[in-house]
Amino acid sequence: MKYAIIKVINGVYSIHAEGITAIETAKVQFHGVCQTLWNAADVITAAVFIADENLDCVEGYKEFIHHKTATD
Repeated sequence: MKYAIIKVINGVYSIHAEGITAIETAKVQFHGVCQTLWNAADVITAAVFIADENLDCVEGYKEFIHHKTATD
């Protein structure tokens, strides 16, 4: 099975990494991306998840990130 880290930042979709063959590696990368996005001042909303070859979320690894803005 191959895995990918997919992210949506402020409405823009992208693949952070793909072709990962070890789920442990995918989990480490997932947590690194989430940490970066939680600490990024320019991120208002984001979602990150580990997807398998069928684009299904793997083991519930999906995180939503939201930073409050002046209008929140």
